[in-house]
Amino acid sequence: MTDMPARSPAPGHVPTLRGLAAIAEGVDLILCDVWGVLHDGTNAHPGASDALMRFRALPGAGRPRRVILVSNAPRPWPGVREILDGFGIPRAAYDAILTSGDLTRSLIAAHPGARIHHLGPERDAPIFADLDLTLVPAAEAERVVCTGLFDDTCETAEDYHATLAALRARDVPMICANPDLVVERRGQLIPCAGLLAEAYEALGGQVAYAGKPHRPVYEAAMAMAGTLDAGTPPDAARVLAVGDALRTDIAGAVGFGIPNLLVARGIHAEELGVSAEQASLGDIAHWLDAQAVRPDAVIERLVW
Repeated sequence: MTDMPARSPAPGHVPTLRGLAAIAEGVDLILCDVWGVLHDGTNAHPGASDALMRFRALPGAGRPRRVILVSNAPRPWPGVREILDGFGIPRAAYDAILTSGDLTRSLIAAHPGARIHHLGPERDAPIFADLDLTLVPAAEAERVVCTGLFDDTCETAEDYHATLAALRARDVPMICANPDLVVERRGQLIPCAGLLAEAYEALGGQVAYAGKPHRPVYEAAMAMAGTLDAGTPPDAARVLAVGDALRTDIAGAVGFGIPNLLVARGIHAEELGVSAEQASLGDIAHWLDAQAVRPDAVIERLVW
């Protein structure tokens, strides 16, 4: 990939890109995160959708340039598209959407007729639409599907200790429909389902994760890309994963073996000192060297 370093950059040598154009010629497929890259939960980042449209318009190197939005949203893809429409993000910026909600539905469907307890807010209920299941209280559940906290503005994982302990006492397996620990909303970090799943595992509970950084979501995305192009999946070396979270977006890409790009103005903005709009991205080598996983490159925001 043009200007992209080796798979394991030497400490202190992760390049900072001014724009996607610097590496776009070497990419056939972008697997792009949504929250933190295209929007912050309140406002769209217009430069990001513009960059994706410019990428898709490039002449292909033997195949069309594709963009698949890969989101840990705990809802089926049409719901994410509706949210993007509401933010004014053009559908011309992407070819398809794959969500952890979609993968969760597949996991649920593998157990027809199951008695499911939904641990999460009512807004996530579409994840169960038209599936063969019965929604029941926690005490009657054969499986629990966790989509998030009921009130993510004030609750923490500790508020769920009694519920999780009771489920663990009966060895109820959990499906985590959003592996994110937090997302950024208006500059604040908001807790997600991944925190509850992590707490359940700490109690000895069994958790199946649907979404990044776990391998099945990347396998599904590559298969989807192949479907878009007559069944031929792209070369992994010409795929770029873009996201704002080291733990999910970058770690998942590294684990799957595809190049990746970290968007600094996302959940790590405070750590990187760019939480204020007027702040600029400076020397972040020391911060990167301290992380368990490191990106191939960094960009302040996704722009062309």
